[in-house]
Amino acid sequence: QVYLAEAGGGLVEVGDSLTLSCSATGNGFRRYGFGWFRQAPGKDREFVAAINSSGGTKWVADSVRGRVTISRDNAKNMVYLQMNSLELEDTGVYRCAAGKASSIEANYDYWGPGTQVTVSS
Repeated sequence: QVYLAEAGGGLVEVGDSLTLSCSATGNGFRRYGFGWFRQAPGKDREFVAAINSSGGTKWVADSVRGRVTISRDNAKNMVYLQMNSLELEDTGVYRCAAGKASSIEANYDYWGPGTQVTVSS
């Protein structure tokens, strides 16, 4: 069993930067790829970014490409999502997930409870 907990969300303004973190407890951190997803009220959950187990391969959604960087620190069992030039459309609950890194939700085995990011103008 792996437990995930996100942190770093909050209320920010358009153009701000924000870094989210995902802390993992349990065994096998290095075996898992990780993904970040977000969901706004009334909308489907959407893929944001993913990183494979080695950290050598990354995927980023078109909607955030150029503004988002995903990274991991295996020594600390941490995964990060750095977001720059935030837009109103970036608002949502952000969740990290552990499993097979991809843009597909079904490929992930464990999910964190989420952290709220609200972007205002």
